[in-house]
Amino acid sequence: MSHLSVALTDGRSSFRPGEAISGSAAWSLEEAPESVELRLFWHTQGKGDEDVGIAESVVFEAPGRQDKREFQLRAPEGPYSFSGKLVSLLWAVEVVAEPGSLAGRAEITISPTGEEVLLHAGP
Repeated sequence: MSHLSVALTDGRSSFRPGEAISGSAAWSLEEAPESVELRLFWHTQGKGDEDVGIAESVVFEAPGRQDKREFQLRAPEGPYSFSGKLVSLLWAVEVVAEPGSLAGRAEITISPTGEEVLLHAGP
């Protein structure tokens, strides 16, 4: 059975803009992949259409069927992680192997305080 995972250094999941995001991506696949890519991306969740944006990606050269690779990315200046009444913006680091639709993911928060920005409705 195939498996992909992302482990962040020290289990850290909150980052401020400009901070290093480091860890390792690991995979065990039934067949050798054509490519394995790591992505730092955001996506919206909630009412309406889902939007997605990739801030940074790394293609791992000559990936094996079973492998583990270290990575270091930089938290972008925005958009910030937020949670609102109708929509939320979430960040994640994801490893994807092609061909196939499998992925491993670690959810993270990016904001000036390192905590999700909470949007509240008026009085």
